[in-house]
This record gives sequence, C-alpha cells and structure tokens, in this order.
Amino acid sequence: MAPHPFRIANFRYYWLSRLSGTVGQTSLAIILGWQVYGIARETMDIREAAFLLGMIGAAQFVPLFLLTPVTGLVADSMDRRWIVRATTALMLVIVATLGVLTYADALSLPALFTAAVFIGIARAFSGPAYSALAPNLVPRESLPTAIAVSSIAWQVGSIAGPSFGGLLYAIHPDVAYATVAGLLALALGAIFLIGRVPQPPVQKDHRVLARIADGFSYVRNNRLVLAAITLDLFVVLLAGATALLPIYARDILHVGASGLGFLAAGMGIGAATTAIWFSFRPMKRNVGVKMLGAVILFALGILTFGLSTNFYLSLAALIVAGGADMVSVYVRSSLIQLHTPDHMRGRVSAVSQLTISASNELGEAESGLLASLLGPVGAVVFGGAAAIAITLLWSRIFPELRLAKTFDPPEMPTPGPESLEPKHGVAKP
Repeated sequence: MAPHPFRIANFRYYWLSRLSGTVGQTSLAIILGWQVYGIARETMDIREAAFLLGMIGAAQFVPLFLLTPVTGLVADSMDRRWIVRATTALMLVIVATLGVLTYADALSLPALFTAAVFIGIARAFSGPAYSALAPNLVPRESLPTAIAVSSIAWQVGSIAGPSFGGLLYAIHPDVAYATVAGLLALALGAIFLIGRVPQPPVQKDHRVLARIADGFSYVRNNRLVLAAITLDLFVVLLAGATALLPIYARDILHVGASGLGFLAAGMGIGAATTAIWFSFRPMKRNVGVKMLGAVILFALGILTFGLSTNFYLSLAALIVAGGADMVSVYVRSSLIQLHTPDHMRGRVSAVSQLTISASNELGEAESGLLASLLGPVGAVVFGGAAAIAITLLWSRIFPELRLAKTFDPPEMPTPGPESLEPKHGVAKP
C-alpha cells in the first residue's frame, strides 16, 4: 500500500509551507483591495473607485504575464526549494513595508500599486516551483494523493485567506499585517526544513527558447490538459466576484469591513468543507462530468450573490460557490499534474499559473471595468450567466473533459521529443 504523503516529513513541511504561504498571500490581496478602494473613495464615486480596484489586479498580472515563459524553465532547471525560499522572503519584505507604511499613516495608491507589481513578480516564480515540487517529495505510488492534498492546501488557502484577511483588518490594520507577516515567516521556515530532493534531469538537447516553447506545446497538444486549463481561465475571468466584495460590503449590503470578512469567509467555508469531505471520500469516478457540473454550480452561486441584497443570502451563495470551486480545482489540478511528465511540470505549471492569474487578476480588472460601465450588480450577473454558457460550450468543444472517468495517471514519457506526445486518460466513446 502506498504511504500517505503526510507520513513523509518533507511533504509535511511542504504542505505546511504551501498552506500558510497561500493564506498569507491571499489575505494580503483582500487587504490591498480594501485599502485601494478606501483611499479611492475619498475622492472618487463608486464606479471610478471600482475601476481603480480592478486595476490593482492588472498590476499583479502584467509582471506575471511577462515572466511566465522564463519562470517555468527556471522551475525545471533549478532547485525548486530555493526558488520558493527566495520568493517567500520577497513577499515577507513586501508585507513588512506595507505594514510600516500603514502604521505610520503614510500609505498611498502609488505605494499599493508598486507592492502589487512586486507581488506579481514573486508569484510568477513561486507558483510553478511550488506545484512542481510536490511530486518530488513522495514515491510514485503516492503521487495522486500528494497532488490532491497539495491542491487542497492551495485552494483552501486561496479561498479562506481573503476571509481571514478581511476579519483581521476589521480588528485593526496593524493586526492584519502582523499576522500575514507571521504566516509568511512560518511558510519560509517550513520550506527551509525540507531536505534535498531529486531534480528532474535537465534537457541539454534543446535551446532555451525551444524548451520554453515545449511547455506551451505540451498544453496545446494535450486536449485534456488544455480543456481543464482554459475552462478555469474563462469561467473565473468572467464570474470571479472577489474583487468586488469591498463594493458589496460598503455600498450595497452596508456591512463594512467586518461584513467583508464574513463575505470572503463564505467561499472559504464552502471550500474547506468540500476539502474535508474529499480527505475522507476522495473522488474516483466520472471526474470530468463532476467538474463540469461543479463549474455550473459555481456560476449559479455567483449569479445569486450578484442579485442578492440580503447579507445572509449573499453569504450562503458564496458558501455554495466556494464548495463548487473546490470540486473544480481538485479535479483540474489532479488531471493536469497526473497527465504531465515530471521534467515538464514546471513549465506546464507555469502555463497553468498564467491562466489562473489571468482569470484572477485580469478577472479583477474585467470586474472593475464592467462595474464602471454596468454597475457592480450588472457586472456580477453578466459574469455568472456568461460562465454558464462557457461551461456548456466547453463540454461540446472538448469531449475529452466530459469523458474523463478517473485520475489514473498515464505512463510518463522520458525526456525527449517524444515526450510532447499527449496520452489521455479518458473513456472511449
């Protein structure tokens, strides 16, 4: 029987680092959004401030977009532990700087946007390294469980973090920044405890640009991976409502910073509940159909949230959306990792991170732009409806996703040109 990943010390340190680091980073995201919107509303109306709120996401996305072709190659060529250590240390410096500026009442929009750019740089390098490191810490037979557990740490952290940050900020901004700094320090310490791990052999038969292109080629040629990545890209790009939570908390539901924390906690509650369920009852069958159904449920939850003017209904809708999102990410992450050979995981993870960031950060910009044109309610409702349409369309364009039955990994090819040939673990029609 394959050992559970938590029985392996290196994986335990990794999981703790990823969970605490993700909670810290995503807590910081909601704090940044609240501070940007608060400063903007001192001199702007709701629609103008909403547009500026969306731009904070774009500020994080631009460096990530520009660096992604390089970061995947770096994750496949260097010690992934040191990449994570360096980027976590950079995040810690950013948080400490913002905390000092907040304490001194010297915070400004230029400072917040500059911090967002450096956060984008840190995330550009840390994401592929984190994702590609997990499979190096466990034996092959434990890989499916390790990927699922790692995905749970990331997803729970990314959804629960904003709620945690909102609640902390409601207590006091200084408490929020001090706690985020502590979480990042814990993540840094845990990653330093990981002993030396094997690295995939570096390909020396490719030029650098060709090796970078290999990651994009693999995703393009493997329709199952392509379907999973692009579905998340368009759905979250359209239906992501997290960026507009400060607007709903302040100007629609009128619940303030404490209400913002509870609204952000809604998705965290749903995600954590679903993750606990999967830890006891892991998904085994009809994974593709379940992912598609979960994405539609997520969109319906966001649609309900957009239309609601009742705080408790809004919170319930976000809980449902968070649980459905956890199902989707659980399936998508497992399919991507298990259908990608180790020597390419860094580059494929970089491509996946680019689409995730495009959906999250560009989604914030899209939400801010639409909110400035249609109003915040119109933007959320339009996004939820469009996400349902996209999911139905993807189920037709990519039957591989609809027909994916299990997470059973294919035979992983060895490095070489033939490694770009995809193998799909889908049922035959």
